[in-house]
Amino acid sequence: MQFIDKAKIKISSGKGGNGVVAWRREKFVDKGGPAGGDGGKGGSVYLIADEGLSTLLDFTYRSIFKADNGENGFKKSMHGKSAKDLYIKVPAGTIVKDLKTGNIIADLTKHEQTVLVAKGGRGGRGNTHFCTPQNRAPQYCEPGEPGIERELQLELKLLADVGLLGFPNAGKSTFISRVSAAKPKIADYPFTTIVPNLGVVRKSTGDGYVIADIPGLIEGASEGVGLGHDFLRHVERCRFLLHIIDGTEENPIKNYQIINAELAKYSEKLSHLYQIVAINKIDAIEPEKIDELKQEFDKLGIKPYFISAVTGENIESLKHELENKVNTIEKPVSEVNIEEDLAATDNNDGYWDVQKISKDTFMVTGGRIIRISQVTDPRSTEQIIRFQNIMISMGIMDELKHIGIQNGDTIIVGKLELEYWDDEVYK
Repeated sequence: MQFIDKAKIKISSGKGGNGVVAWRREKFVDKGGPAGGDGGKGGSVYLIADEGLSTLLDFTYRSIFKADNGENGFKKSMHGKSAKDLYIKVPAGTIVKDLKTGNIIADLTKHEQTVLVAKGGRGGRGNTHFCTPQNRAPQYCEPGEPGIERELQLELKLLADVGLLGFPNAGKSTFISRVSAAKPKIADYPFTTIVPNLGVVRKSTGDGYVIADIPGLIEGASEGVGLGHDFLRHVERCRFLLHIIDGTEENPIKNYQIINAELAKYSEKLSHLYQIVAINKIDAIEPEKIDELKQEFDKLGIKPYFISAVTGENIESLKHELENKVNTIEKPVSEVNIEEDLAATDNNDGYWDVQKISKDTFMVTGGRIIRISQVTDPRSTEQIIRFQNIMISMGIMDELKHIGIQNGDTIIVGKLELEYWDDEVYK
């Protein structure tokens, strides 16, 4: 399966259904009064972590997600049906960024951890809500709120207990295939592993822990040389590191130092993670060289394990040590700075704009004012009066006067075309 650890998605929550203007019509019930139902709520969009996923590959095939809209209200005071919320599964370890602001808005590290990323629009109210002692037969209703559209960046940092480090062709993939059921590609050339592999190692207690095998590092990896730079973040959340060194190389000590220097350049936190060092391929080196390597590493205060991932020599003792460290070393606390995500619940579309499009015609655009125009019947004087009052309260009328509207000029708002008179209600 192809490994993808970055993806962009576009999400849209559902808009709320419109309320309706309706009347109670029953035999022997005179002047039954308003009976317009409310619109249903639009579907919200959530991201939910799934520990069964390990890649963002699915988002290369589908990157646009839209929740359903709420249903419009009905007569007889029947409310429209609210839409179902949309849950988008992402791998545990996914960091979510708002592309517009660049802010990190979520860090989903636990199975079924959920975050709201786009709230559905509220349903509009029917005319039953506007009945008062002074106005027993309101002729107007409310439109539903809009949904929220936004673009998000998903970035995966694998959640593993042990991170494998080493030069290309050090035998990391062979090791992980030896201790787990993972089947990474193995070949006798560098950079056989070009994407991270995960393996689950069975513990003596019956449960397991996860090892992450990332592409081999080379000198300059912290500056982007080779493949390691792209994947080093996948070991940032490990409990500790297993550093595998090819014992057949000319200078294993130097290779060990190069890798640790790259870690320090990339992240001080990574360089301080506990390390177990394993010298691999002892089946292909002389006993005298093994003794020599023991002495050289002993000078650095390091007691490496000498193993052969091919033959399995000393693998069990290394597995025992890994299990002990998994049981005793706590996972590092996430240091991701998560910003408050106000955009996820901001259904406000009260912005508007006024433009003069000809000598005697003005056009009003915007979110809320257009929605209200869509539920305004130009044949109803009461609805037109209410629409005028809303335009006054929003400051639209003042802006029209400021840019020079004259009596008799036309105002276009959505589907409505109205004549302007400064001393009268619209004609």
